[in-house]
Amino acid sequence: MGKVVLFGELMLRLKPEGKNRFFQNAGFEAVFGGSEANVAVSLSKFGKLAKFVTSLPNNAIGEAAEASLRYYGVEVNSLKKEGRLGIYFLETGACQRPSQVIYDRAGSCFYLSEPDEYDWKKAFEDAEWFHVSGVSPAVSAPACRSVIRAMDEAKKTGTLVSLDLNYRKKLWKYGKSASEVMSQLVHKADVLIANEEDIQNCLGIPLGNYANPVESYRNLCESVKNQFPNVKIVAVTLRRSYSADRNGWGAVMHGETGFYESTVYDIENIVERVGAGDSFVAGLIFALTNSDISEKKESYALEFATAASCLKHSINGDFNLATKSEVELLMKGNATGRIQR
Repeated sequence: MGKVVLFGELMLRLKPEGKNRFFQNAGFEAVFGGSEANVAVSLSKFGKLAKFVTSLPNNAIGEAAEASLRYYGVEVNSLKKEGRLGIYFLETGACQRPSQVIYDRAGSCFYLSEPDEYDWKKAFEDAEWFHVSGVSPAVSAPACRSVIRAMDEAKKTGTLVSLDLNYRKKLWKYGKSASEVMSQLVHKADVLIANEEDIQNCLGIPLGNYANPVESYRNLCESVKNQFPNVKIVAVTLRRSYSADRNGWGAVMHGETGFYESTVYDIENIVERVGAGDSFVAGLIFALTNSDISEKKESYALEFATAASCLKHSINGDFNLATKSEVELLMKGNATGRIQR
């Protein structure tokens, strides 16, 4: 079984307890997270071999960050250097008050590391799949160059490449626009994951206004594949926010065997929204690389990914700790939340 290789920044996350506002109380919950790291942990929980490539400070904070991934079975290939770990502050919303994120990532080890500093040959040993998100090239010019290099190295080894557009307006500050960079990266990807706003902001492809919403998303996926013929699969997550505590959640996918719609989940009393998209990516990669699934693989993969990301809304922290069996139970309709004895 080949490994899924992921490249990105592992950060320290600081969050007020519960749904308090920043500094409403004295303490902050401290955990680690980051888009590609979240995917790695979820894949490992499902039983897939995951290798995370990053740059970390050569100090106790960097060691703790690395240990947080190793605890869940993720192999970590980290460039160690003097410097700092990136931080993000999260305030969880409630009712009609939205969540908000404040980044403190400038000058981090990942921010400053150049592509030649990483050992790409070691990174792609036994690789089956490579994944990166649009967050990483938004961090800095060196990080962007490293993402491009990583994708090129993956293609050299014949590794499948997936890209989550993950548009983050607050990060694109170093002179390059998201559309300028991301269109270049999509030309290097086999699988693309996004929501419709990501596609509009990064690729300039709007969601058409069709009488049937499903036809709108089918057309959106077809437009992406027409513009980027190298992309074999386009998966689009669909979130309807009724409030910070209640969302509708589903997805569509235009793959190599057809166009598919997932089950739509009505998620109430949300514990955590952060990491839901990463959980979807992990579910999709896991199912598409699962040799035990032979029939209707793409349809199954979409359902597995959507159910996995639905469960993430019930789990605090960046990492999705749902197991494969829990995801499969939800796919079978066990959504009551009753105690399992």
